[in-house]
Amino acid sequence: MAVKVEKISEGVYALDCTGLVCPHPQIYTKKMIEKIKAGDTLVVTFDNPSSSETIAAMCLSKGNEIIEKKSDCGKYVYRIRKSA
Repeated sequence: MAVKVEKISEGVYALDCTGLVCPHPQIYTKKMIEKIKAGDTLVVTFDNPSSSETIAAMCLSKGNEIIEKKSDCGKYVYRIRKSA
């Protein structure tokens, strides 16, 4: 499964990690957050349940804010705002 990245609008990016197992969603999320600017938002979609814990822990440790969490039919969507 290939990772899909797209720019949704100014300062908003989407990362689709559907089909990947841990630790890949966390690794790709970390790399994308490093590439975007402070205040930008990254919308991460994934379907590996254990990734929800590792992504949340990573955001907490780096000071990035998960401003929205959605879960539906085994698919997770996290909206993350990059800190300064």
